[in-house]
Amino acid sequence: MARVTVIGAGSWGTALAMVLADNEHDVYLWTHRENQAEEINTEHKNEAYLKGVTLPETLNAGTSCQDAMDGAAYVLLAIPTKALRDVLSQLIPFMKQPMYFVHAIKGIEPSTFLRPSEIIKHLVPEALRLDVSVLSGPSHAEEVSLRKPTTVAVASSNANTSNQVQDLFMNTHFRVYTNPDLIGVEMGGALKNIIALGAGISDGLGYGDNAKAALMTRGLAEMTRLGSEMGGNPLTFAGLTGIGDLIATCTSQHSRNWRAGYLLGTGHSQEETLQQMNMVVEGVRTTKAVHQIAKEKKIAMPITEAIFDVWFNGKMAKTAVDELMNRTRTSEMDSMDELFGERPF
Repeated sequence: MARVTVIGAGSWGTALAMVLADNEHDVYLWTHRENQAEEINTEHKNEAYLKGVTLPETLNAGTSCQDAMDGAAYVLLAIPTKALRDVLSQLIPFMKQPMYFVHAIKGIEPSTFLRPSEIIKHLVPEALRLDVSVLSGPSHAEEVSLRKPTTVAVASSNANTSNQVQDLFMNTHFRVYTNPDLIGVEMGGALKNIIALGAGISDGLGYGDNAKAALMTRGLAEMTRLGSEMGGNPLTFAGLTGIGDLIATCTSQHSRNWRAGYLLGTGHSQEETLQQMNMVVEGVRTTKAVHQIAKEKKIAMPITEAIFDVWFNGKMAKTAVDELMNRTRTSEMDSMDELFGERPF
């Protein structure tokens, strides 16, 4: 049994805390809301995020940074990218011993283009962190909280760390694979949210399965192109944290990024869309960051550019799709060669 502190009592943080509690770890779920902590501790519910789900009675919640850090062997961060710096700055003064940091965050910081693991390493003193890893994959919190079969991957630059985190989470309904490609796993988790926005827009416009299948396939090519340029292994994007997460996020109404795109596609404004979402839509901020990275690195990402224009430049969604369809003709195999090298045939 390990002492694990989960930072963030949204749907994803709560669902992962449930997995850890099911595995009989000593779990402290940190939130900044007193009423939410009280609901979790006394009623064993978190109705605002996981409606109708009963939480394990052994799961303890609180708002104290000191209690959260006291004796923690592992810190699991399940908060929006934009909150990461602020929350870590609150926690660091209470860190008294080195600990493992695991994050389940799927985003890129727009101002710095840093991945979550890089932000953690930048902020947390080396003497207080044993290692940093990422947990990612096709995993809707709503299904994890109902203990439906789910498979994810954990990545770290250290194989021993990945194995430890794998053991921490693994059980009969939550299967964990290890992957040595920290960059690729983080990039896959962030980039698929952009494509999910596009999938939602496509569905909102009523374009059907053909359009969405093409969007997902060509979106995967964009994900792999940029992810490889950033240092990830192209093969990672063919796995759970690439195509696996892409499928789940683009095809499910559990996906907040899909829902946001759908609202846009059905005619809602950006402001109306974000007002209707009760959770952070990571794909919006990630689109802004990735669009800038692609421009600086001169990487072709036409789908990302189209979604950026819809979100940030006010372009009509239908116009953006029409422009994508009427781009200069090219060969599908050219991009395959670019990503994976020359074909062996």
